[in-house]
Amino acid sequence: MHVFKSLTRNNLTQLKATDSIPTPFYVVYEERLRRNLELIADVSRRSGAKIIMAFKANALWRTFHIFREYGVAFTASSLNELQLGLDYLQTKAHSYCPAYTDATIGEFLDGSSHLTFNSVAQWERFHKRVEAHRQVSPGLRVNPQVSVIETDIYNPALPGSRFGVTAADLGGRLPHGIEGFHFHALCESTSYDLEKVLTAFEEQFGEYLPQLKWVNFGGGHLMTRQGYDTDHLVSLIRAFRGRHPNLEVILEPGSAFTWRTGDLITSVVDVVENQGIATGILDVSFACHMPDTLEMPYKPIISEALPDEEALPDGEEGASRFPLPASGAGYRYRLGGNSCLSGDFIADWRFPSPLKPGQRLTLEDMNHYTTVKTNMFNGIAHPDIILVDLRGEPHLLRHFTYEDYRDRMN
Repeated sequence: MHVFKSLTRNNLTQLKATDSIPTPFYVVYEERLRRNLELIADVSRRSGAKIIMAFKANALWRTFHIFREYGVAFTASSLNELQLGLDYLQTKAHSYCPAYTDATIGEFLDGSSHLTFNSVAQWERFHKRVEAHRQVSPGLRVNPQVSVIETDIYNPALPGSRFGVTAADLGGRLPHGIEGFHFHALCESTSYDLEKVLTAFEEQFGEYLPQLKWVNFGGGHLMTRQGYDTDHLVSLIRAFRGRHPNLEVILEPGSAFTWRTGDLITSVVDVVENQGIATGILDVSFACHMPDTLEMPYKPIISEALPDEEALPDGEEGASRFPLPASGAGYRYRLGGNSCLSGDFIADWRFPSPLKPGQRLTLEDMNHYTTVKTNMFNGIAHPDIILVDLRGEPHLLRHFTYEDYRDRMN
């Protein structure tokens, strides 16, 4: 990793703080990453569960040298994720894909230690390939049909879900050769949500558990969020392992590894007003650079804004330096992205003073499910990616250019 060098035409060199770096850029803090990794490692040690990282939430491989220090393994759902983990975490994958094909199954077998199938039909199609490979432990995704997720787009347990088989589908017979079960029914959820799902899972699939070697509890365990009851999570896992001592327990959270480890720094480039609504136009796009804010949807916390109840998730500590204002205090703005998509905006924030062009804003917690989902719609300049190390030194991980936009269609 190279010390931060020439980033833009301004020829910035070896900056000791991010204040002088031209916007927009994502910034990731090594100290915060290590804080999360230490908590996750402690939960793993106390519970006896193996906790692995899901690339769907974080694929910033230039930080993977930090994760390797903690022995982090990974889960993959595509050949690209598989190869990324093999190259930069240097361990085999726990793979799950909604549908393998003749063209992909061989690479998944070569690069995986565990391979989960989404349907009995998929297992029957490929079981001879798996059995011939011998080094891969095959599993089956199951659906306990318990919904604890309010946003449908992220809910894999909705009626008609394409993910996993139900207990009725199995009909009392475990497919020959299957060694593990995988369920996934959470999304940035609590240990008490897991308890509900786990109860349903054991009620519906308990008869098969003595025949298995492992159970993967899937993702969505937001154990690094302030207020998450890690002691309860540990007790749940230990109790489950006590009831089923033959089973290895695996968790594969996405957000937990990089929760509140990075921000997106942007600047106001213009302020416009139409029919009494003031909009600060930014040099980033919600649609391009923070698509989850529109898909979920959710309203990001902005460090420089006045806090409000809507912007502060339950149990989460906001980073605003300002005291809670009286109702209606401050200057109210909608913030709009710098794209031609009409819906590329979020409302509203209040600020202690009027917004001005050139003013910097810090959109908090923009590491997980952010850089992995960005796009180059409209050809808008993609934010750079900066890592601030333990000494406070910024390092340029990636600078995006016109060639990156052009070559996507090459």
